[in-house]
Amino acid sequence: MTPSILRIATRKSALALWQAEHVAGLLRAAHPGLHVKLVPLSTRGDEILDKPLATLGGKGLFLKELEVAMLEGHADLAVHSLKDVPAELEPGFALPAILPRADAADAFVSNDYADLMALPHGVRVGTSSLRRQAQLRAMRPDLALLDLRGNVGTRLQKLDAGHYEAILLACAGLERLGLHDRIRSRLSAPSWLPAPGQAAIAIEARADRVPVLKALAVLDDTDTRLAVTAERAMNHALGGSCTVPVGAWCTVTERGLHLRGLVGEVSSGRLLVAEARGDNDDAVSLGNKVAQALFAQGAETLLKS
Repeated sequence: MTPSILRIATRKSALALWQAEHVAGLLRAAHPGLHVKLVPLSTRGDEILDKPLATLGGKGLFLKELEVAMLEGHADLAVHSLKDVPAELEPGFALPAILPRADAADAFVSNDYADLMALPHGVRVGTSSLRRQAQLRAMRPDLALLDLRGNVGTRLQKLDAGHYEAILLACAGLERLGLHDRIRSRLSAPSWLPAPGQAAIAIEARADRVPVLKALAVLDDTDTRLAVTAERAMNHALGGSCTVPVGAWCTVTERGLHLRGLVGEVSSGRLLVAEARGDNDDAVSLGNKVAQALFAQGAETLLKS
């Protein structure tokens, strides 16, 4: 039996609220008469903006308070950017729905330059992502890479205030906020890899709330789940967190899955890349296969560094 009300725990940023409202609208359409309420919360990841995520304990910082709200009965589900969800969930939680993926490319954003290669020697580029920093270092070792935290609006304000000549953001986030015109160029696969799960919205709920899980499962997108399952399996096999530069991109075709993975080193710009194909019913094995191919190239040394 579908619940009569569902409460969505969400972060308070404009993008998080957009995603939660988007899910709320889909749920109302799927279940006429359902009442959906947002429960905005602040997370530790939102509050600590003066330190890189990698030094604070990783992406789980954006989830903990939302999971506590579900455990304590204040919310029934939480909406996340999947790239912020750790490769292994906390015990007692599940992802009953992953929405169709949007544009997974990274956005090059600048007020003065058209693309990455147009940047003058040595200028400042802002990004908090080690994955982006490693790939930037590989392509443009001359650039000054500076940390950049905060929500999308804050990051754009810092660019506009002249703290950076360019910044990198996710295309999907900009597009969802109606800021497509800030994208000067796209950095996309296969030459540039996104974070595992990037541009996919995930819905998390308690694993023991069966009616809630069933109500949410109708929003699940099969192809997106297949692709991100392979990407997240690779990330998990590599010990993935945001403390290491890992990229992944899986495509779903009639012939099966194709996964391309990357491990990088920020200091040197060294990139290790591997790829493999697999069947649609073997996404986890495919992810593990690509991870092992990266380990065979010496990924363990880069991950430890």
